[in-house]
Amino acid sequence: MDASLNVLGGRLQPCSTQPLTGFYRNGCCDTGPADRGSHTVCVIVTAEFLALSKYLGNDLSTPRPEYGFAGLKPGDRWCLCAGRFLQAAQEFAAPQVVLDATHARATEIVPLELLRAHATS
Repeated sequence: MDASLNVLGGRLQPCSTQPLTGFYRNGCCDTGPADRGSHTVCVIVTAEFLALSKYLGNDLSTPRPEYGFAGLKPGDRWCLCAGRFLQAAQEFAAPQVVLDATHARATEIVPLELLRAHATS
């Protein structure tokens, strides 16, 4: 895989290895043709976002040991689908974004200005 770029134009930084995230489960928000959900936005999840996600049918907080998934808790970093981030922003429940770990292709779905507005400092 070629080196991926982040939304700032630099080399994509890791999002999380604890919990292990990314479409390719490599700790980065890398993407490719098989990633139909565009898991490209590195976020720091909040209780509010986790509740919204569960309400919308994607329970990220409940452990699923059969898939090696311990469940997310507030403060965890996670590669989120760009569309779900956009939806959370529209519902005023967007988590913080880690820009240097967010893949440049996220901007195909989410405007850079919106990602910046939710960026962690």
